[in-house]
Amino acid sequence: MDISRDEQRVLHALAQGGRIVLIRNQDRKIIDLQLFNRDGWLMPGCTPMLFRKLKAKKAIKSLNGQPYRITRRGLELVRSEYDNR
Repeated sequence: MDISRDEQRVLHALAQGGRIVLIRNQDRKIIDLQLFNRDGWLMPGCTPMLFRKLKAKKAIKSLNGQPYRITRRGLELVRSEYDNR
């Protein structure tokens, strides 16, 4: 399955230990989401539409109300990238 460059970028950040946190209103509706890298820095580029696509592909998952993390399927989809660390 081929995934877009933006999906690759988000999955790569999640594979390194990042997380997606959902911001909800009083009615428990999602109003915003934030992507954090492994160091806790907020990263741009994760839109609600991109989040829904990754969730539909079962590349991310949340357990017991925790932030969304990458799944084994997501690790299969992500292509390796050179990292300067």
